[in-house]
Amino acid sequence: MATKRRSGTGDERGRPGEALRRRALDGYASGPDAPIRALERALTKAADAVTVVLVEGPSDQIALETAAVGRGRDLDAEKVVIVPIGGAHAIGRFLAGLGPPGTRVRLAGLCDLHEEEIFRRALVANRVGSPRTRADMEQLGFYVCVRDLEDELIRAVGSAEIEALFDVNGDLRAFRSLRSQPEWRGREPEAQIHRFMGGGSRKLRYARLLVEEAIGRDRLPRPLDALLDAVCGVRKRTDI
Repeated sequence: MATKRRSGTGDERGRPGEALRRRALDGYASGPDAPIRALERALTKAADAVTVVLVEGPSDQIALETAAVGRGRDLDAEKVVIVPIGGAHAIGRFLAGLGPPGTRVRLAGLCDLHEEEIFRRALVANRVGSPRTRADMEQLGFYVCVRDLEDELIRAVGSAEIEALFDVNGDLRAFRSLRSQPEWRGREPEAQIHRFMGGGSRKLRYARLLVEEAIGRDRLPRPLDALLDAVCGVRKRTDI
């Protein structure tokens, strides 16, 4: 389903896009301490998990959980927990903390291209497997976003449709302001959008909104889609 192109210049309380902003982060922490709160919440659920999915940060968690809902999945019922580990360099510590091989829950994960080697080395060091290539990592349930999650979603949805989402959510004026700055004027729209969504609550909000849009167009980026398929396969095996 494509975005409905209605104006985002105000909501029922007269504040631009405020109701839509609240909805996009419904159920998730926001603010400077969002990564810590998201991690603490995930870890409380991980003790009873069948599968733990290790991702770099809260935006990855939001994207995957939104994708699961869009695919009709119930991660809580399947005992799948997505854990935002606070950056790629923490992957080794989390793998070690999940116990020695043979006693761990089923593992999966998602990382950005620049962190692929960090994840690969950690998988080897913690005896999860001996991946040498990206395909080997995928066999272990670990997938790579090229160049990162935002790039994957921008390619899937398209710059024109994302600008329409900015309008609906009351962000178009701010985006146009960034685009007019000397260092961003004339740059590729995809680069401008990536910068605009680059941090804070906006990054979290659009992780959800862009995944919803991608699913509506049947264009969910392959790393997210394949990771959900891998976890789904684990669920079928545990049901036997």
